[in-house]
Amino acid sequence: MPASKANQRAVNKYVKNNYDRINVTMPKGKKDTIQAHAEARGQSVNGYINSAIDEKMTRDSKGGDSHDSKGAIESH
Repeated sequence: MPASKANQRAVNKYVKNNYDRINVTMPKGKKDTIQAHAEARGQSVNGYINSAIDEKMTRDSKGGDSHDSKGAIESH
């Protein structure tokens, strides 16, 4: 059974008040690749991307190599 309009409004209000949204642009086909990879690991695309960001930020905070915005490796 689909959610009622009132229920959907409540969900939208909750999301608006409790989450930030970021739009990500990537090359055609990459979304499908990420979706398949996330599903193979039992995660949603959103959950998978959040985990990947968290892991990258943890590695970066410990020092070591990171990549610039174009993907080139920078040494710290």
